[in-house]
Amino acid sequence: MNTDEPSLMDLAHDERADLAEFLATLTPAQWQTESLCTGWTVKDVVAHVISYEELRLTGLLKRFAKGRVVHANEVGVAEYSAMSTDDLLEFLNCHLRPQGLTAGFGGMIGLIDGTVHHQDIRRALGLQRTVPAQRLQRILPLVPGNPRLGAGRRIKGLRLCANDIDWERGSGPEVVGSAEALLLAMTGRRQAAEELTGAGAAILLGRL
Repeated sequence: MNTDEPSLMDLAHDERADLAEFLATLTPAQWQTESLCTGWTVKDVVAHVISYEELRLTGLLKRFAKGRVVHANEVGVAEYSAMSTDDLLEFLNCHLRPQGLTAGFGGMIGLIDGTVHHQDIRRALGLQRTVPAQRLQRILPLVPGNPRLGAGRRIKGLRLCANDIDWERGSGPEVVGSAEALLLAMTGRRQAAEELTGAGAAILLGRL
């Protein structure tokens, strides 16, 4: 990495700061709108983003045990979504720099999680933004090999090509689109996958 480039942790902080600034503009009705995460409202998504921040190892193990690992996220959402939207926003503003689990891998978890869920909220509300290219440039190479995200199986045998930044990956039928849409499609968002073109776009969509 170029020493002049911000760290993953710095980028994760900036992404959360952008999210917090945006959330402060939402109405009560918007907080209750369903996000791109099926079954989760905007408020639920925000609860998820912050739900691991203050868990130490013992708390993390209890969370995984209660949720039988695969439902650990739902356990955290149930706990934190009981907070008011004002309290959630205050908590987020006090945790702009990821801590605990989300600080893992130098902030990689916090950066990917924050960026994807920020878009889950914005797209559901029809209030999209241009994600900073620098963040996308750093995130996209990290997603395919992350087993928790499931991207590897979705894009197997396909060549992904961003048409707005310099990034491509894989070989096979092409899937072309914006870096943001490719990111969200790799992480399972159909709305974004439907925007992609190329001979492999239908294949990817069929795997979601």
